[in-house]
Amino acid sequence: MSNFKKEDIIIVDKKVAKQTVLVTSLGNAMEWFDFGLYAYLAVTIGKVFFPEIDPSHQLIYAFATFAIAFIARPVGGFVFGMLGDRVGRKKILSLTLIMMAASTVFIGLIPSYSTIGIAAPILLLIARLIQGFSTGGEYAGAMTYIAESTSDKKRGFLASGLEVGTLVGFAASAVLVTLLTYILGPDKMVEWGWRLPFLIAGPLGFIGFYLRSRLEETPAFKAMEEAKEDDRHRASLKEILTHHWKPLLICIGIVFFYNTALYMVLTYMPSYLTQELGYGETKGLVFSLLVMILIIPIVLGMGYWSDRIGRNKIVKGALIGNILLGIPAFMMMSSSNSLVVFSGLFILGSMLAAFQGALPATLPSLFFTKVRYGSLAITYNVSTSLFGGTTPLVIAWLVSMTNNSMIPAYYLIAACIIGLVVVGFFVKETAGRSLRGSAPTVEDPSEIDEILKNPDKALWWKEEMPVEAAVEGKYNQNVPANVK
Repeated sequence: MSNFKKEDIIIVDKKVAKQTVLVTSLGNAMEWFDFGLYAYLAVTIGKVFFPEIDPSHQLIYAFATFAIAFIARPVGGFVFGMLGDRVGRKKILSLTLIMMAASTVFIGLIPSYSTIGIAAPILLLIARLIQGFSTGGEYAGAMTYIAESTSDKKRGFLASGLEVGTLVGFAASAVLVTLLTYILGPDKMVEWGWRLPFLIAGPLGFIGFYLRSRLEETPAFKAMEEAKEDDRHRASLKEILTHHWKPLLICIGIVFFYNTALYMVLTYMPSYLTQELGYGETKGLVFSLLVMILIIPIVLGMGYWSDRIGRNKIVKGALIGNILLGIPAFMMMSSSNSLVVFSGLFILGSMLAAFQGALPATLPSLFFTKVRYGSLAITYNVSTSLFGGTTPLVIAWLVSMTNNSMIPAYYLIAACIIGLVVVGFFVKETAGRSLRGSAPTVEDPSEIDEILKNPDKALWWKEEMPVEAAVEGKYNQNVPANVK
């Protein structure tokens, strides 16, 4: 370590880092606007594409079609993730955005069941599969891109901006659906109004593509590319599974509780309030929309504090909060008082905001630069497909089978108990530390002297490198040879 030099440290430009976060988050917002439309129109879509199904089961069929997209997510995660580690993060993120926009517009053009019969839900399934395929590379890529473009000391705060994009996308879709439902009314929404939000996705997709195409590649990926000599350094699935099985399992565990909370609050709650608790469609959407808007500053605040007190403390606090407050929150939502109902929903939203503030910086830090995009995309989407995207479907089915409106609370608590074990015993704190496989990253040159005084702390991750990787120098290629 004595040869560790000043030149080895990556210095990022503050302005470029903020621009990167803004554009990536904006693109993510557009992606989740497209994805959120289906969730907020689930009740209407059930009537349009499954009119011959008993009305009490239409929501289940609609959410089954929502869940079917998650079958394609692991495939998309594998394809786009591996490509992202080979050709770069920027190119793949531009491609996923265009695919999502195109498939969303296609949904808006599909004739109804009354027009073409069984072909309508089949075409809907195909479009949802394409959406899932593109989303498989989007979110993991966005997390990777931001994590590799920001300084070690501000990664939590800046990465939380990605989740602001998610909330803005969901909120925008909720606003649009709410306004259309209010203006047109339920009958016209079923007749033709539901198509309008999907058709807006086209122009938004091209705007996002233009903005992303103007971004630079991440400093960490560029440094790794400059150090490569040949294709021996390109990651393979076998390599990932052999050398990185432990962080893969940890990532799956984190994503399990994270996406259970996310999809429950952002996609299931509007339908839960409408279908199970008897609130009007507009009222349920308005409550969810207000919660999403109000938790945006909480997300940023949690990201800010995660850089200072540690990400694990923030996440553990939210897990314990859900375990203790999950049942009271759902009991509040069963009240006849609108303020009490909203307060219950806001409690769940606040716990989710803590996850959203800390986890976008935690998840990319689990993996080395060479395999980060691929490993994160594969594990994130496998876990999301098995546990996150199926949350609305499973809960709707369980509530239907048991007639127990508290089922969602029990489901959330169980997920958070598992999450507490995963985070408490297996996740290392990475706040203020360099990414695995990368040299320390700073935005202020004055930080360099402090790093040079303790190079072992700066390159803390070297102890975790597999023996084979340490010998061949595979996983820390963006650190100059004199520190390997």
